[in-house]
Amino acid sequence: MAKLVQLDRVRMDLEDREVAGVLARLHVWPIDLAVAIASTRLDFRGDPADELIAATSIVHRVPLVTRDRVIRGSQIVPLA
Repeated sequence: MAKLVQLDRVRMDLEDREVAGVLARLHVWPIDLAVAIASTRLDFRGDPADELIAATSIVHRVPLVTRDRVIRGSQIVPLA
């Protein structure tokens, strides 16, 4: 998240107590073998980071929120 703030892609005060509290409650899944395999079985090709995010969504059965048109066209990525 800090990198996105630095790149000015996301605007937030990372030192704000409320923001810090929300970020502390986020769950982060590792890129494990199941995610790596799922990333090779996607029905789209895109940025490798986006592919890993989509594969993580599939493996953990968590709907993905995205504006990416390529991912939104997928028939296998669960979308919110």
